[in-house]
Amino acid sequence: MKMSLLRFVAATCLALAGTLVSRAVIETHPLPPIVEYAASSTYALTVDGINVQVTSFGGGYDYAHFTRVSGSMNLQVKTLYGAISQWAISPAKLPIAATKSGNTLSFSLSQEQYLIVATDGRRLVIAIDPPYTKPASSGAGIRNVVTGYGANNQGVGFATAAIQAAINDTHNAGGGIVYVPAGRYYVGNLTLKSNVHLFMEGGAVFRFHGTSANYTHDAFKTSQNRWLTWWIKTTVGSTNVKIYGRGTLDANATNTIGPNNFACNVVVPLGTANFTMEGIVVRDAGTWSVIPARSNNCTFRNVKMFNSMNLLENDGIDVNESQNIVIDRCLAIAHDDAFSSKTWAGTGITVNWPGSPEPVDDVLITNCLAWSDFYAYKIGEGTNQPQNNVRFVNNVAFDCAIGIGISAKWGSAPVTNTRFEGIDIERVNGNSWGNSAWWHGWIQNVDGTGGANITGVYIKNIKVRDAGNTAAALEGLNSASRIDTVTFENVVMPGQTTRATTLSQMNVTSVQFATNITVR
Repeated sequence: MKMSLLRFVAATCLALAGTLVSRAVIETHPLPPIVEYAASSTYALTVDGINVQVTSFGGGYDYAHFTRVSGSMNLQVKTLYGAISQWAISPAKLPIAATKSGNTLSFSLSQEQYLIVATDGRRLVIAIDPPYTKPASSGAGIRNVVTGYGANNQGVGFATAAIQAAINDTHNAGGGIVYVPAGRYYVGNLTLKSNVHLFMEGGAVFRFHGTSANYTHDAFKTSQNRWLTWWIKTTVGSTNVKIYGRGTLDANATNTIGPNNFACNVVVPLGTANFTMEGIVVRDAGTWSVIPARSNNCTFRNVKMFNSMNLLENDGIDVNESQNIVIDRCLAIAHDDAFSSKTWAGTGITVNWPGSPEPVDDVLITNCLAWSDFYAYKIGEGTNQPQNNVRFVNNVAFDCAIGIGISAKWGSAPVTNTRFEGIDIERVNGNSWGNSAWWHGWIQNVDGTGGANITGVYIKNIKVRDAGNTAAALEGLNSASRIDTVTFENVVMPGQTTRATTLSQMNVTSVQFATNITVR
C-alpha cells in the first residue's frame, strides 16, 4: 500500500459559545506496515481530535511523532490498559498543566516539544517537530528514487542500487535533491556525496537487513565482539551534504544482532564538511547511532533517536575527532551514552577512518533531551587527542546513571575549557562503572598512557532534582594527571530553593588531585 503524508487542518475555526477558537494544523507521519511498527496496545494519542499513530516499541516505551504546522495543540493521551492512577510529564521544567479524567490525560502546548509521558510505570515519548520546508517530489534538480529510478518502496528486495544511482547522478550534475517517497526500503550501504540533499518523506523507512554479507565490514567493536558497518556515510572530502525530512532510519538491531552478530553505525559523516542532518528519526540502533568522525562544520537538528533500553552500547550522537559541531534540539534515548564527545587511538573503531587523528574542538550540544542508563551528557571516555571548548547548554537529563560528566578513561590528551550550563537533571538511576550521581568527573589510566589532564570546567545553573545514589566526584589520577580550575555556580540540589555553597552540599564528596575549585 502506498503511503503518503497526511496533512490535516483540524477545523481552523470552531464556533464555541460565540467565540472563534483556533485549532492546530499538524502533519502526521504514518509508518508503513511493518510488524514491529504495530499500534501501541498501551496508548492512543489525539491532537485536536486528529489521531496520531502511537507505535509500539519493545525497548521500554512507545512513541509518537508528528509535525506542528501552526497553532496551539490540544493533546489527549489515552491509556488502553485502564484508568490512570499516577502520571508525570517531562521535561519537568516546562511545566505542563494537565488534567486527568479516567484513562485520559489532557494538556495543551503552544509550540513543539519533545515529551515523555509516564503513567503507572509505563512511558510514551511524544516527538513534536517544528514546521519545515518540504520540496516538490519532482522537477528541475530533483530526482525521485521511485518514479525516476524504480526503487522498490514495498520492502521487496534491496533498493540500494536505485537510491545510490540517484545520489550519484545528483552529485555528477552539480547537486540537487534526492527525493524518497513514503514506503519501506531495504537498504545496503549508501554513500552520500557533495552537494546532495537526501530528503525522506514522513513514512519513508530505510531498513537495515542485518546480514553481514550484504554490507561492508568497516570496524570491529571489541567490546561487542562483532563487526560493524557504516550504513549511511559520506564520501571523504565531501562538502554540503544533507539528509533531512521526517523519515526513519531503522537499524533493526532487535531482530538482526541475535542471529547475525552484526550491527551498524547508522549515520557516519566521515571526513566531510558542512554536513546537516535535520528532522530524521533513528530507530533501534545496535551500536553507536550517529558518529561524525574527523569532520567539521556539521549540524544536527531535530534528530530523534528511539533506541532500545535493552541493547548495550547503542549511543545517541557521539562526536568523534571533529570540530565546529552543533547539536540542537535533538532527542536521544539509548541504553548507553546519549550525547558525548570522544577521541580515540587507532583501535578497531577508528582504524579505517581517513587521515590522521584529530582533536575535538568547538562543540555545542543545546536544547536536547536525554534518556540513558549511563551518561546523559559526557566528554570521553576516549581522550587520546585534545578536547577543547565542548559545551552542553540548556539541556534536560530525563533519566540516567550520570547526568553530566567528564570521563577521561583512555588516553592522555588534555580536556580543556568545558561548560555545562542550564542543565535540568530529573532522575539519576542505574549504574555506570559503580557510579550513580548527578555529576562525575574523573581521570583514569586504563590503557597505561599516563592519564589526561582536565582544566577549566564551568558548571552553572544546574537544577538537580535527583542527586543519585553515590557521591559526585572530582577525581584526578595523581599529581601529574589532575583536575584543575573547576567552578560550580548556582547549583540547586533536590529539595532546595537556593544554590549550594559548598562541595558537601552538592554531594561532591569524592575529591582527589583536584585544585582551584570554586563554589558560588
